[in-house]
Amino acid sequence: MKHFLCHFLLLLFLLGFQLGYTQKTKNLFNSTNLKGWYAFEAKTGKHNKASEVFKVENNMIRLYGKDAGYLMTKKSFKNFELTLEFKWNTDTLYARKNNKKNSGVMYLVNKKARDTLWPKGVQFQVKEGGTGDFILLQGVTINVNGKKTESGRSVVSKRFIDAENPIGEWNSIVITCKDGFIEQKLNGTLVNSGTDVSVLNGRILLQYEGFPIDFRNIEIMSL
Repeated sequence: MKHFLCHFLLLLFLLGFQLGYTQKTKNLFNSTNLKGWYAFEAKTGKHNKASEVFKVENNMIRLYGKDAGYLMTKKSFKNFELTLEFKWNTDTLYARKNNKKNSGVMYLVNKKARDTLWPKGVQFQVKEGGTGDFILLQGVTINVNGKKTESGRSVVSKRFIDAENPIGEWNSIVITCKDGFIEQKLNGTLVNSGTDVSVLNGRILLQYEGFPIDFRNIEIMSL
């Protein structure tokens, strides 16, 4: 009986641990529609119905079209681990503004920041041959390797190493933000990190800069 009770208590502990983990992790994209997001284009402004601008297909968010813009979460987050996947969409059926493969995942975009291309926050640069840079927008600063970055409209802090997969393959991104510390990983490789970032909470933003791109498996876990 005592042996059975020990096993029963252990099972309860493990179930409780798993439940706690599940409760901390949230899907930001439900693979069906764009609930929880809004869209923005410079020409047409804010679209609370994001499907007016971008598309969900085959469990992916597909960003494309003649005008640059973005998807933004309606909620803000602090101290989190964000995970997602991206792949360049080279299908000629999808309209593009230009042939330059360039995009990004922004985070810590303050809820009071006005909608513009691009708002105040931190960007994980997604760019053919250059994915992983910090792009610090609208005055955001961070310490990288013990040195504070300049404050400016768009300041680049280069990635440590290249880790992007070939065109046509999915790439995984993990962004960790905890009390001013930021870490960016690409396909399991640390590509950038810094401390004392000047913004601590905000929304998540997926950029469309002219070349079609797909996103999927977007999750956030509170830390």
